[in-house]
Amino acid sequence: MLGEQARPAREEDNAPWRSLPVVAAGQGFDFLAGCRVLDLTTSIAGPYATMLLADFGAEVIKIERPAGDDARHWGPPFLEGEALWFTAVNRNKKSVVLDMRSPGGRAHFEGLLDGADVFISNQPPDIQQKLGLDHATLSARRSSLIHVSITGFGLTGARAGLTSYDLIAEGYSGIMDITGAPESTPQKIGAPAADMLAGQDAAMATMAAYLGRQKTGRGACIDISLLESMTRFLSCRIASYLGSGEVPVRSGGTDSVIAIYQSFDTADKPLNLGLGSDAIWQRFWTLVGEPDYAARPEFANNLLRRENRAAIVARIQSVLRRHKRAEWLDLLALARVPAGPINSIDEVAQDAALQERGLFFTLRDDERLVPQIGLGIRIDNQTARPRGAPPKLGQHTAEILSNLPRR
Repeated sequence: MLGEQARPAREEDNAPWRSLPVVAAGQGFDFLAGCRVLDLTTSIAGPYATMLLADFGAEVIKIERPAGDDARHWGPPFLEGEALWFTAVNRNKKSVVLDMRSPGGRAHFEGLLDGADVFISNQPPDIQQKLGLDHATLSARRSSLIHVSITGFGLTGARAGLTSYDLIAEGYSGIMDITGAPESTPQKIGAPAADMLAGQDAAMATMAAYLGRQKTGRGACIDISLLESMTRFLSCRIASYLGSGEVPVRSGGTDSVIAIYQSFDTADKPLNLGLGSDAIWQRFWTLVGEPDYAARPEFANNLLRRENRAAIVARIQSVLRRHKRAEWLDLLALARVPAGPINSIDEVAQDAALQERGLFFTLRDDERLVPQIGLGIRIDNQTARPRGAPPKLGQHTAEILSNLPRR
C-alpha cells in the first residue's frame, strides 16, 4: 500500500490557502434566524445573494437539479473536486436535489415552500411561468412569500425575455466603454461586478422586505436586474454626463473630477495618489518640500488644478521617482495624504491587515477544509462566523425532505 510519505504531491498541497488562519464552523450572526430561504439560483449573482442572507443568519436551502449548480463545473481550478468559483459563494447552505419537472419533485418543493419566507430564482420570466415558479403562482399558494427574481434585464420591458451574463450586463451598462487606457479596446472589469452588485442588491431588498413583512404580514415581489445594478454603479459618471453633456471616455484611470487622483510611478513600483481637497493638496507639497508650488494662484482650487492637470501630473511624477514606493507610502501616511499600492491578487490575499480583520480564512467543517473570503462586515466588533462549508451536491436532501409533513 502506498504510504503517506510516498503519496504524490497534489497541486493544492502548496496552495496559498494552507497558510491562512483556520476558523472552525460555529454559530455566526443570527439577525435573520428563523428566516427560511428557498434558493433555486445558479452561477454567481443568486448564490451570492443567498450566501449574504445566510451569513446574517437565514436558513438557506439550495435546491439543485440533478446536474447541480452550473458553477460547480466552472473550473479548473478545483479543490478536491469542488470548483472554487462555487465554494466562493455557497457557504452556510444546505443542498437538496430535486427534479422540479417530476410530480414527486414538485410535491417536495411545495412542501418546502409552505414553510418558506423567501424564494429566490435567477430564471427568466418565461421559464418561471412555464415551471410555475413566478410570483403570481407561488404567492397564490403562500401570500406572505417574498419572491425575488434576479435576471439580466428585469421581469418587464422589451429585453425581459433575453438571457444574460455578467459580461453582457457590463457591456450594456457603459462601464466597459470607460474602463482601460485611451488607446485600448473596451475593458471588462476583472471580476463579475454585475453579478456581485446584483447579488448585494437582492440581499438588501430581501432584508428590507422581510423587515416590512414583520409589520404588515404581506409578502413582496422583488425584481433585480444585472443591468440596472451595474448601471447604478456608474451613477456619478452618468449624472455628470446628464448635467454637462460631456461623454466620459477611457483614460486609464487618470480622468477624474478630482485633480489629482491617479497612479504614479516611483523608483520601483507604482502607487495611487489622491489629492482630493485643498488641505491635502497643501500637505502633499509641504511633505515634498515645495509649499510654494502648492500656493501658486493657478492651482488655488480643484477647478484650476483640473485645467492645469498635465503640468501638475508631470511635476508630481518627477518628484515621486526620487524614492521607492514603500518609502513614499510611509511618508504619505504620516502626512495624512491618501495613497496606496496597486496590489496583485496574491498580494491582496496575503495582506496581513485584512487577514487580521478576518477577511481571508480557511473554514474547517468536520473533515473539510475550504478557503473562504469573509463577509467583510463587522457588527458589535464581531465578524460573521460561518456555520457550514459550501455543500456537496445533494448533501442534505435526505435530512431536509425527511422533515417535511407527510401528505
